[in-house]
Amino acid sequence: MSVYLVSICEITNFSEALSEYAEVSAKLIEENGGRYVVRGPINKVVEGSLLDGKTAIIAKFPNKECVDNFWASEEYQSIKHKREGTGFYDIGIFEGVD
Repeated sequence: MSVYLVSICEITNFSEALSEYAEVSAKLIEENGGRYVVRGPINKVVEGSLLDGKTAIIAKFPNKECVDNFWASEEYQSIKHKREGTGFYDIGIFEGVD
């Protein structure tokens, strides 16, 4: 069953470090069988206000093992700190319905 790594982000300080993090994490997601299905700022809030000014990043993985391998990998853990001080991040893993 597919699983999704969902990140809702409020970027407050875009930096070179964050740019590097985004580039390397994209490569690692792909290497672990994932692919982006959403990556960018919200186009329009249709109800509520929690998503105002937020960016959504959603990566689809073929199974939970792949997303867990990505998240726990030494490579990812070594770059995760590059997000520090750049904003607020809420990240979770969701099972697909396929």
